[in-house]
Amino acid sequence: LCRGLHNRKNALFAGNEVGAENWALLASLIANCKMCDVDPVSYLSDTLRALLDGHPRSRIDDLMPWNFSTASSRAA
Repeated sequence: LCRGLHNRKNALFAGNEVGAENWALLASLIANCKMCDVDPVSYLSDTLRALLDGHPRSRIDDLMPWNFSTASSRAA
């Protein structure tokens, strides 16, 4: 509860509405990663790389944190 309250207070300093929406999106992704026991930095890095490499929109569910597997486990 304290952590959630602290995060909401931080959102007040986002600068503007778009900044607050972007902050909320990023905070949500990081929280989902933590709930799925996924490293948020690895997830964001690999997901952004996949999007830049042309990951098909029809397979966007593959990029969700609960479906994420690290590059080392994909190679195995």
